[in-house]
Amino acid sequence: MIFTSSKNTNFKAEFQELLGRGKMDIDNVSSVVGDIINEIKQDKNKALFKHISKFDNWTPKDDKDLKISTELMSKAYENLDEKLKSALHLSYDRIKIYHEKQKPKSWFDDEPNGTILGQRVTPVDSAGLYIPGGKAAYPSSLLMNVIPAQVAGVEKIIVCTPTPDNEPNELLLAACHLCGVNEVYKVGGASAIAAMAYGTENIPKVDVITGPGNIFVATAKKMVFGEVNIDMIAGPSEIGILADDSANASHLAIDLLSQAEHDEMASSILITPSQKLADEVKIELQNWLVKLPRQEIARKSIEDRGAIIVTQTMQEAIDLMNEIAPEHLEIATISPFELLPLIKHAGAIFLGHFTPEAIGDYMAGPNHTLPTGGTAKFYSPLGVENFMKKTSIIYFSKKGIGEIGEECALIAKTEGLSAHEQSVRVRLN
Repeated sequence: MIFTSSKNTNFKAEFQELLGRGKMDIDNVSSVVGDIINEIKQDKNKALFKHISKFDNWTPKDDKDLKISTELMSKAYENLDEKLKSALHLSYDRIKIYHEKQKPKSWFDDEPNGTILGQRVTPVDSAGLYIPGGKAAYPSSLLMNVIPAQVAGVEKIIVCTPTPDNEPNELLLAACHLCGVNEVYKVGGASAIAAMAYGTENIPKVDVITGPGNIFVATAKKMVFGEVNIDMIAGPSEIGILADDSANASHLAIDLLSQAEHDEMASSILITPSQKLADEVKIELQNWLVKLPRQEIARKSIEDRGAIIVTQTMQEAIDLMNEIAPEHLEIATISPFELLPLIKHAGAIFLGHFTPEAIGDYMAGPNHTLPTGGTAKFYSPLGVENFMKKTSIIYFSKKGIGEIGEECALIAKTEGLSAHEQSVRVRLN
């Protein structure tokens, strides 16, 4: 763990190391992923069977064996504990209500001369959602990807998820039933991304692919971008916390560990002007670690990619955090809303002492699929607009084109495009 002060002589080097936290070594896996994609493009399901046998330790009997039946999903849902079922429904409702407010609207503008300009917003026809499976199966990720697609009005939604040893995750199947998803395929990794991007005998080609995944999934998404749209290229999970003396050190420690337990590559960063708080959090991290079932993973994450930085002022802490642009940012201060206008870059912001990042993962409503590794400087959270596209609407009356046609023709002539010029002029005569 980096435990440092901004006053240290080597702080700039330490901070630069921290900024490189999310850099995925995509170059090292690109050739492997490229081969997988090319095999899927050429051999389709035959290649899928080969990859599933290699990576998931089972071989489909036939094409139909790739798909999970709706009966299995329904059975998994019925077998849910009632309290868990109720919690998933509450989560579904809150996520849907939030995302319904995001839906963009079409608009039209009439000019006095009869010209009509506008924008029509329509959903894509199909979406492919990648949901990690096996031991790392997250039904919450399914909800976070399916619901905005449904709110957008996408007609065809398919899900791909790996099933090691041909054992689908029951909780994930239950969430599929809850969401009304009926097309789920037992395919994972780069193979799934390629299958959804190019199509196979029974997995359809889609228009947009969303969802989290490991470096192979992220690399595959990057490589098929352009053939389909994607949400973002996300790396390991991360959390940044800005805190002052009013914060509870034990709370901050477990919040940092809530990301560290995801995987060894996760980043957990606390920046505070309080040396006292920094010292207390360092102690509390060790107190909490010994209690965690995923202690080994969390400990390696904290040791290799964790950081506690003490600054001279809160403004300096904010400036450093803006440079980091974390996926999740908690502001645990006495007056968090006063700091909010100063935050320029973060995937999601959690304000106050009673808003842990975990509430956003499951129940708050905003999407938990967020930009990582500093990409919050230019990426947004997954939302309804990821499943929609805009079309410009243009109508000119005779009077309308008469008012600006000469200027249009002049620009076309200047660019040397005679047909452009004449297509306007013939309408002016």
